[in-house]
Amino acid sequence: MEKSTNTPALVSDQKAFHNAFWVMVRKEIAGHIRSWRFIVLLILILLTYWGAMLVSMSNLKSIVAASKDPGELFLYLKLLTSTAGSLPPFHVFLSFLGPLVGISLGFDAINSEKQNGTLNRIMAQPIYRDNLLLSKFTSVLILIGILLFSLTLLMIGTGTILTGVFIEVEEVLRIFAHTAISICYIGFWLALAILFSILFRQPATSALTAIGIWLFFTVFYEIILNLAVKAMIPQSGSQTEILKIYDHIFTLMRLAPSQLYTDATTTLLVPSVRSLGPVTMDQMAGALPTLLPFKDSLMIVWPQVSGLIAATVVCFAFAYYKFMRREIRS
Repeated sequence: MEKSTNTPALVSDQKAFHNAFWVMVRKEIAGHIRSWRFIVLLILILLTYWGAMLVSMSNLKSIVAASKDPGELFLYLKLLTSTAGSLPPFHVFLSFLGPLVGISLGFDAINSEKQNGTLNRIMAQPIYRDNLLLSKFTSVLILIGILLFSLTLLMIGTGTILTGVFIEVEEVLRIFAHTAISICYIGFWLALAILFSILFRQPATSALTAIGIWLFFTVFYEIILNLAVKAMIPQSGSQTEILKIYDHIFTLMRLAPSQLYTDATTTLLVPSVRSLGPVTMDQMAGALPTLLPFKDSLMIVWPQVSGLIAATVVCFAFAYYKFMRREIRS
């Protein structure tokens, strides 16, 4: 009898805590939307998006003329990948803007609450401690997801109105898969920024640390590997030895999140990409020069997607561990 009487109370408590979590998520979303930080980031993303789209739209005639098979034109994929040399494509822009968005919206997630004295007040309410951390992470992902999916639908609608060409199912799958990977990519930098907001007391310190890591993997990491390649390649080495060295270099390059994102998005948005590493002439023998279906492209990039998701989970799990063990009243 005691078990049956306690069960309804336990269920009601779980519903109350579940409702409290979504209340906190809505509060965080409202706070981000009203902040100047998010407005500036939104304007920056919109400007780069429209700049890349205008350049792609201006090259539509040359894209159609250069296509050998009109049945495999994939016009909407060309809108995301083609460029005239003045501006890079939007997915290249996003590989630089994505980390800035995630870091900007997460570097002061916890330490600013503690400095303002609101963390003690929030924890005094009847909510779980982890709900605060989860709401910080979930609210930003929801915002970024809505923004990127809205831009994707806007691109499809604008392309349909201007060209009159209906989008194919293959293109829809590839474009939305690219959007989902972009959300995972931004989620990694968001989780890393939230981790630093827990480890460091000052928001400026956490922001500079996250930006420093981003700059290292974006700029200096590739330079260091290129210098290592020049030092490791023998002057009179065989093709097999040189390929092994390049294979190790490509493996080390994929430790950078930006490289994982670039490999995944390039393979999904360019169906002609069949490999992400060095390929010998023997391996290319017998390969047909056709476009890969979406399933095969997804299988190629699945290690990169898994790496991004795993890195995000590790960063957030470590942030969760540190936050749950930290004394917030001191």
